[in-house]
Amino acid sequence: MVILQNKGQKVSIEQGELLSYQVDGYELMHQIGSPGWGHTDTEMFPIIGPTDKAGFRVHVPRGNAIQDQHGLLRELSYTMEKKEDTTVSFVKEYAAGTVVLNSKFPDRSTAQRLIWPYSFKFKKTFSLTENSLKINFNVSGEKDMPFMIGYHPAFKLRTSKAQIKTSSASYSLEEIMKAGNRAVEVPQKEELFLEDERVIRIQTKGFGHFMLWSPVENMICVEPITFYPYAVDQAFLHEGFIYLGDSNAKFQIEIGLIP
Repeated sequence: MVILQNKGQKVSIEQGELLSYQVDGYELMHQIGSPGWGHTDTEMFPIIGPTDKAGFRVHVPRGNAIQDQHGLLRELSYTMEKKEDTTVSFVKEYAAGTVVLNSKFPDRSTAQRLIWPYSFKFKKTFSLTENSLKINFNVSGEKDMPFMIGYHPAFKLRTSKAQIKTSSASYSLEEIMKAGNRAVEVPQKEELFLEDERVIRIQTKGFGHFMLWSPVENMICVEPITFYPYAVDQAFLHEGFIYLGDSNAKFQIEIGLIP
């Protein structure tokens, strides 16, 4: 367990997963074991969305990759790279063509093995500022590697009247729950507010969009994404790829409690 603290804020992280973010004792994150999702956060990489109706095949320039929902990154383990008082970083590395066993098989998937034809390094860094938590993602690897990236944090809710607000729209918890597993798309936004008992500001860089998902009233996932996967049929999921250039690709989410 890694603990970061700064000016009344406390973050708990285990094996790269954010388990808790408290501000003066007020918990922002959904807790493992509470009704709803069985995690607090995870990453979606190198694809976002389901692949079962496409035979778990995703078209890439090097042929067909075999990916289950939201990609194979979550099947890899983080290694802690560096820790300081208010910052800690973790990395996952993958060598092109390495077969990865799918933890969803056989109970929740018929795809036993996953594979990706590109090598990459994925770095996740937590940093506590004086009044927020920043989570940075750094993707490096082979030039022209196609990928999507999404971050999947779950926030704790205390009322059934919770809603998400942007500069131009609002989304009720009821509306989000009715959308089911397709989630609600929030296009072309890099900032929104989760209004519940308290107000949380969520700002991003690099992602460009959000999607919102919740199966229960006590939590909500506010997910920055580079592509909304339900915009296309699963066989055309590759239309949502971006491509790695000469430099690393960088993405950020900043979470802060409004005073």
